[in-house]
Amino acid sequence: MSKLNAGAFEFVPGRAFVLPQKSQTPPSKPPLERPLQTEAPPPAPTITLNIGGSNPLAAPKPAPAPALTTAPQSKPALPPSVSASAAPSQSPSPAPPTNKVFSTERAKTDTTSIAKEVQAVADQEVLKDLFGDVKEHLNIVFIGHVDAGKSTLGGNLLYISGGVDKRTMEKYEKEAKEAGRETWYLSWALDSTPQERSKGKTVEVGRAYFETSSRRYTILDAPGHKTYVPSMISGAAQADVAILVISARKGEFETGFERGGQTREHVMLVKTAGVSKVVIVINKMDDPTVNWDKGRYNEIKDKLTPFVKSAGFNPKTDVTFIPVSAYTGQNLKDRVAKSICSWNDGPSFLEHMDHMPMVDRKVHAPLMMPVSEKYKDMGAIIVGKIESGHIRKGDSLTLMPNKSIVEVAAIYNEMEEEVPSAICGDNVRVRLRGVEDEDISPGFVLTSPKSPVRAVRQFEAQLAILEHKNIICAGYSAVMHVHTLSEEVTLPALLHYFDKATGRKSKKPPQFAKKGQKVVALIETTLPICVERFVDYPQLGRFTLRDEGRTIAIGKITKLHDDRVDEVTEGVAHVSVAA
Repeated sequence: MSKLNAGAFEFVPGRAFVLPQKSQTPPSKPPLERPLQTEAPPPAPTITLNIGGSNPLAAPKPAPAPALTTAPQSKPALPPSVSASAAPSQSPSPAPPTNKVFSTERAKTDTTSIAKEVQAVADQEVLKDLFGDVKEHLNIVFIGHVDAGKSTLGGNLLYISGGVDKRTMEKYEKEAKEAGRETWYLSWALDSTPQERSKGKTVEVGRAYFETSSRRYTILDAPGHKTYVPSMISGAAQADVAILVISARKGEFETGFERGGQTREHVMLVKTAGVSKVVIVINKMDDPTVNWDKGRYNEIKDKLTPFVKSAGFNPKTDVTFIPVSAYTGQNLKDRVAKSICSWNDGPSFLEHMDHMPMVDRKVHAPLMMPVSEKYKDMGAIIVGKIESGHIRKGDSLTLMPNKSIVEVAAIYNEMEEEVPSAICGDNVRVRLRGVEDEDISPGFVLTSPKSPVRAVRQFEAQLAILEHKNIICAGYSAVMHVHTLSEEVTLPALLHYFDKATGRKSKKPPQFAKKGQKVVALIETTLPICVERFVDYPQLGRFTLRDEGRTIAIGKITKLHDDRVDEVTEGVAHVSVAA
């Protein structure tokens, strides 16, 4: 190495540079030091680790200091190379624990877990601040074929739980007897109009409220007749749990379940409306044709299970079968006696409902409350279920899609009592100030002004076509039901179809869509409607398409198209330039 250096100097001047070579001989030791630096790479990571660890802890700082002091000591003295190599070997030994403790992966998991804990505690604190210690609230919708016993089941639940007193029930029984409808008196607790009582058919969604020792319930009694399916959809959109009422009577179950019956359609519709759990109540088990027969119960269960599974419910976790008699009240509150039904070991209906896992509530999300009804009573009053967030008396909110600023004058709960606030999941009536009831329609959404719900005329959606006698082409029109809104829509274009074999989108747009296909379509409405993407707010992003009294397709919104350009063009259209 020294000869090479000397040759470099001799190349230009000759021998005159002998003296400078002597002066360079002391620095010639650094080249000898280079083999030491080949052993030195171990200290380099220790230095970087100490820099990383200096933020969380002050203790690791002294560790790098001796490592740095040992390095200059090793330069003059070559013999203690062993000690120099020992120093770096000692310095990395404390480093690995710092690496383990302060790794980025560990930090992520720690922060997310801490955030979850904090949010859970915050949610509980918010609930306690708003209500104190309050019972959990569930919205349940009764669905099923006409005459399955939905209203009777609801009426008897109200009577058993004390929602309707004995005197009122006796009055209903007397009136029903006079009208020649003796066995219908229980359903009159929910069917309030003369038309419903005379025909024995529910037309509008009946509402009632009862509570048990552990939970509060809002009953939504949906009509079973196919003429009133739109009302049933608006009821299902406000529910957390669906109670599918099946008649075990010979012939009645078969009629409701076969093609043309409402049982199949109702199950599809509640799944699309966002209901995650179904309790299948097999009613009329006390009928002489059934007489609590286990064979009939199992036959109905075996026929329903594959169908409910095909609708998207998991039979093991989302579906429960309970045999009951709604008219006599057996197995509703108390378990049915072993002398009557020896084979049933499961809980009674109310036992199961009280111990069911609670649905998730978005307490901290922005307020969204779709309007299901409105009427005038000392100001505009709207009725609906709070889908996310919470509301307080005196809040200043926005009513979309009209963007009108309103103030909450009063909030009423299911018992018509005024309450200071309400949270996600509650069915409430809200009196608004700053808007007339003529300016409100069902399907409007009461929302927070900071992050309002989107109001659009066009959006893209995935559609699963269930049944249609003809093919569906661009330009097809139908009625869309989304949350509490029903609106006529057209499909200006079909964008993609999904290949059944691979599940991938097609590149070319399809010419038409037929039964059983999945397509992505552009959907257009005449007026702006309040919707959100399915991934952001499932309740405001799933819908059904109906035409000619049948459910044609179910879908979920994937992309929203803003109307801002249209607003600008409309504004520019009215501009006049003065010369």
